[in-house]
Amino acid sequence: MKEKLLYLLAISIVVLVSLLLQLNRVEPFESFSLRFNDINFELQEKDPNKNILFVAVDEPSVNEYGRWPWNREILAQGIDKLAQADVVLMDMIFSEPTSQKSDLILGESLSNLNASVCGFFLRHTSTQVMDEEELDILGDSSLDLLQSQVAQNNMPKFASAPYAEINILPILESCSLSGSFSTVRASDDKLREYPISMYFNDTLYPSLAIQGLRLKFDKDITRVDEKRVELNSHEMTLNRDGLVRLNFYKQEQYEIISFLDVMQGKVSAEYFKNKIVILGITEVGAGDIVSSPIGAIPGPLLHYTFLSNLLEGHLIVEPEVVSTLIMLFSIFLPFILVFFIKSIRLRTFINISVYILIYLTVRYLFVSQMLYIDLFYPLLGLLLSIASIEAVAFTQQENSSRFMRGAFSSYLSEDLLDQLIKNPKALSLGGEKKELSVLFSDIRGFTSISESMDAQSLVRLLNRYFTPMTNAVLEHKGMLDKYIGDAVMAFYNAPVDVENHADEACQSALEMIERLDSLNEELKKEGIPPIHIGIGINTAGVVVGNIGANTRFNYTVMGDGVNLASRVEGLTKNYGVDILITEFTFNSIKSDFITREIEPVKVKGKDEAVLLYELMPTCEESRVVKKLYDKALSIYKSGDFAQAQTLFVELVEVYKDTPSAYFLKNIKESKQWGVHKMDTK
Repeated sequence: MKEKLLYLLAISIVVLVSLLLQLNRVEPFESFSLRFNDINFELQEKDPNKNILFVAVDEPSVNEYGRWPWNREILAQGIDKLAQADVVLMDMIFSEPTSQKSDLILGESLSNLNASVCGFFLRHTSTQVMDEEELDILGDSSLDLLQSQVAQNNMPKFASAPYAEINILPILESCSLSGSFSTVRASDDKLREYPISMYFNDTLYPSLAIQGLRLKFDKDITRVDEKRVELNSHEMTLNRDGLVRLNFYKQEQYEIISFLDVMQGKVSAEYFKNKIVILGITEVGAGDIVSSPIGAIPGPLLHYTFLSNLLEGHLIVEPEVVSTLIMLFSIFLPFILVFFIKSIRLRTFINISVYILIYLTVRYLFVSQMLYIDLFYPLLGLLLSIASIEAVAFTQQENSSRFMRGAFSSYLSEDLLDQLIKNPKALSLGGEKKELSVLFSDIRGFTSISESMDAQSLVRLLNRYFTPMTNAVLEHKGMLDKYIGDAVMAFYNAPVDVENHADEACQSALEMIERLDSLNEELKKEGIPPIHIGIGINTAGVVVGNIGANTRFNYTVMGDGVNLASRVEGLTKNYGVDILITEFTFNSIKSDFITREIEPVKVKGKDEAVLLYELMPTCEESRVVKKLYDKALSIYKSGDFAQAQTLFVELVEVYKDTPSAYFLKNIKESKQWGVHKMDTK
């Protein structure tokens, strides 16, 4: 027993330390991690987009026209030669006036382009005072649609800055739009990610590249979900800070043209036709040279890289959970091997060989599929695991054989112990097909709650939350299957038959909401943000019984009906409701619940649509809302959008009814009532 506890203690410490280092991005480990994975960019041989180029104010240009800044008439002459470009991105700023004549000439050249984007800085200290006219012109460049979508859904998150440095008015007025060229450095002080937008003055503004793409495609950027945005059918996956990881090319692959060559006609004006041109500075002392995973590069190449990544389909995909899973596998591998292989050398060889195989596979996945999987923390976890397990194994060498036999021969799941004592036959595997009502509930925005609390406070809060939720299930003859993080899974009509199990499931759901309201009142007095949940219920024939392996199994349920209940729970946030039930549960209930029809939905992975209903609180307001809503929905189904809109607007304004707001959006988009296909789980 002592030996077993030593192994469990060792693995627990390694898992805890490794997860803390990875999740909290602790220095210097995070910097090591970033640099460890920079080899990705050396391995790949992808070419950047041919319709993007960088015109650089470089050393030969400065030698010809003098130190920067130049007379703006010189710059205007060069810009005139870019007239055939689709879009010109100005990665430079003119925040101070020169002569009125020069400023106006530069402004006229910019206005003569097909499309131009002025750059501006976002800062955390004040460098410039803007008047109302300048703010008004700058406001024309904001991302109003995306900002409204983000505000409604609270994700993705974008950085913000209280101050800005912008172009002088004649320049600002001349550019088609403006975009930010502010950047965000990684923990190792390198620029690895690209901010697609940032907040200034409570307004969301696009980056220089995003603004250029909006002009080129005449399309706006929109929110897909909390991690993805889209522009002209090009999807971008954002990290937790709203940034896109850049997929850098080799430096020699970027097409950089000297401004001097443009001025002297060495590059014809026709060469820029239909291209996106970035105009910036590389001359030492005047240009923006930044540190990147591929070395020191001109700052404008960040915009270049992002544009090419998006247009060529080279955007990196970061399945962060995969790195965590590989790390956990790397940690557990030495602990598994120690029970089966006595030789330390052989165990070490297998551990290293497996990691090398994983390493080569992951690098190949980046080159072929652009999957960015962090391999530093798995390596760190493996090394810590090997060190700890071998230390334990060394001290317990004399008893290791007996320990391994005893550990596996006596291992049994605690949750089946009572059942085994009463009936040893219960350990045999098997199950039966039976109609059950399956309930899933999940906390909304749990990540933000967990990030605002320390571990002990979070555990106490979850305990306070799970207690009334569990009681609501058990008091209505349900069986609590499991807690999945902050989610609750339960089912009704097994292992004991329950009459009217659909009614019991619905009553549990209603009481869960009522008890949550009471809990939130207590939390409010303590200054803790309220908890909001979504609940999904489905009634179906599923497999129930002892399911698992000979050494580990649980009394649980599985099947399409269970998956559908989980999907339905996830859909509650789409309609802004607390409880959704399927048509199968609706047809099974016998009590006088207040329900209302939502719409038929095809969930991901299913071909047949399922009609969803909201289970509403039992109160007079619910009856009033249902009556008016049913009338509005009936009119909407008939195709009379105008009359339906009037009723839905009343429901939203008077009762703040979220399903009505959902259908108002459909009416605005001229969508007929029908099957709604969900593309996400």
